[in-house]
Amino acid sequence: MKPDSYRGRRLSVAPMMDWTDRHCRYFHRQITRHTWLYTEMVTSGALLYGDVGRHLDFNREEHPVALQLGGSEPEDLAKCARLGEQWGYDEINLNCGCPSERVQKGAFGACLMKEATLVADCVKAMRDAVSIDVTVKHRIGIDDGTSYDFVRDFVGTVAEAGCQTFIVHARNAVLKGLSPKQNREIPPLNYEYAYRLKRDFPDKEMLINGAIKTLDEIDLHLQHVDGVMLGREAYHNPYLMAAFDSRYYGDAAPVRSRRQVLEAMVPYIESQLALHGKKASGALKLNSITRHMLGLMAGMPGARGFRQILSDSKKLAAGDATLVLTAIGDMNL
Repeated sequence: MKPDSYRGRRLSVAPMMDWTDRHCRYFHRQITRHTWLYTEMVTSGALLYGDVGRHLDFNREEHPVALQLGGSEPEDLAKCARLGEQWGYDEINLNCGCPSERVQKGAFGACLMKEATLVADCVKAMRDAVSIDVTVKHRIGIDDGTSYDFVRDFVGTVAEAGCQTFIVHARNAVLKGLSPKQNREIPPLNYEYAYRLKRDFPDKEMLINGAIKTLDEIDLHLQHVDGVMLGREAYHNPYLMAAFDSRYYGDAAPVRSRRQVLEAMVPYIESQLALHGKKASGALKLNSITRHMLGLMAGMPGARGFRQILSDSKKLAAGDATLVLTAIGDMNL
């Protein structure tokens, strides 16, 4: 599938460290065909000096899929963006929203919002290096600053470098005193700032992110912006995405049931276990895949038993891919 055949980023799943790896993305793709998927953040150093294949390999079924980069050196990011395009990604996204201390020490993530000109230079370098979209994910402010002018000027400066798509996490990033988890919960949400950005930059694609959990909330946001990015709700309640293709992309194809999603995962799990079992680095553990599937039954009778089976270390140690079907037993799905 070619990138130009995709029908926009109306819905997407946020890049989430330790969560949105290739197994998670493959699982999500069994639920929704059109929703954009994002990698975990990959630092420029990890690609330039580490195992490129380990960081960039993905399954062709994941398309449309974007590579999120972390870094602040235009030349390094350009090299990494070029690698991402060569590997087959459909978009390169620059992280300007992560507030962790480790990321700050690397002088990238949310602290880059203080250096809009540098971000613009990074975007230009990447755009010059690749033919695919280069996008930016950012917050609405830093620390206790609440001025809309700050994020407006940031977006304006980066837009001048040619960025057409902005993903707005509608909270401030507090750089000192809050953990990354607290930064996702404590700074108040301000969706109106994202709406104002769309009004002020009508020719740019604006996506909104931040504690969005229901279809009704998505519908409301889409009255004001071009797209919605879900984070933890997509992970903890992934079957919410079963409605996305028909509701937001006009796809009339039948929706897979939860059972059909699990059935589709069995051959994938078997192939991954077999593939990694042959590698010198050691075998892939079944839990590396099934851990992403624990929320599939959220809100359903029997959900607790499903999670218990897929979390049973003795059962997982057997490495039997059909455990995901055993876990649902005769549940009416």
